[in-house]
Amino acid sequence: MNLLLASPAAAPGCPKLMHYGPCGGVSADGSCEIAPTPCVFLDRPTVAWPDAAEAASARPDPLLNGSLGAAPGPALLPSLSPGRRTPAGEEVLAIIRSRPLVMTGLPAVPMDSASIAACADIMRDSVDVVLSGDSGRARVQFPPSYRAELIRRNGLRAWLGVNCRDRNRVALEGELLALADAGVAGVHCVTGDHTDLGDRADAKPVFDLEGIQLVPRARAAGLLVSVAESPASPPVDRRAARLIEKAHAGAEFCLPQYAGETSDLARYIDEVRAGGVDIPFVAGVPVVIDRIGAELLASFAAAILPAGFIEGILDARDPFEAGIRASVALAEELLELDGVVGIAAAGGAQVGQELQFARALARIGAELGGGASL
Repeated sequence: MNLLLASPAAAPGCPKLMHYGPCGGVSADGSCEIAPTPCVFLDRPTVAWPDAAEAASARPDPLLNGSLGAAPGPALLPSLSPGRRTPAGEEVLAIIRSRPLVMTGLPAVPMDSASIAACADIMRDSVDVVLSGDSGRARVQFPPSYRAELIRRNGLRAWLGVNCRDRNRVALEGELLALADAGVAGVHCVTGDHTDLGDRADAKPVFDLEGIQLVPRARAAGLLVSVAESPASPPVDRRAARLIEKAHAGAEFCLPQYAGETSDLARYIDEVRAGGVDIPFVAGVPVVIDRIGAELLASFAAAILPAGFIEGILDARDPFEAGIRASVALAEELLELDGVVGIAAAGGAQVGQELQFARALARIGAELGGGASL
């Protein structure tokens, strides 16, 4: 019988009610993302998936039963095999087998279908798939499944971020099934930042599940699944172990937070592999074309950019062109790493400059071979 793993006890004091923490929001000094107190997971050992207490409380899960079948185990790069995937998911796997994947953000105005269409017109032939998550600056957005339909309708493959902050498990399971029905390539499963951050502090946080608990549910729905991890976020010495447990839950790709130099990501990949997991990485590439975008990146918890990356762009005579060159150069370096199967180019678009940012993403994608026919 397929089982749902009921939520185990949260670590005392965690505002996100996490059991499998820490999240990616731990500040460089070890403090919680919403309070000047140490993260409660700093001195706790990494919890294995599934935790014994959680497994003991398992009960039937409607999403993992019936025609959907059981969620398969973690996929390693050599065995990324066709299965019961969406057509877009199969296309992404085919791209990865032939060349590096070019994923980018989608800088459209929230709650604006015309903006999605305008950005898609610019990016359609230059990128392989777009990642659409949420933003603390614009917390209210179209639901993921509707956004996915708008993206698909405008000729782009979609990879949707799904967070546990805004919906309980019933709503999350419905959203995953809707995303599969909408034909997304994959989903990015995250716990999500707290509502105290961003523009909707009046909203009640939910956190009925954690990102790792979304993973087997998304796999059961027939979706490719990525997870995040922050190699440079405390406790640094246990970040590889945390990704390993996400892979045990069924995660197929890691989209890591910016971790510094290319060599820093290489060391992290080696740590994960030393733990027996060969999960493929889609490496993050920051895109900065103006000072406001640089300030946004600086606000990301535990995000470390390569030395001189921002300064070289902002000090240039033409920051737009310099930003494109810097992102392409970094992407080419990252793609040389063993275990990196693609890049995820993204950043912050200045309000009113969404189309200009889309042009930058399209240029970066085209230079890296995105959107090319197989």
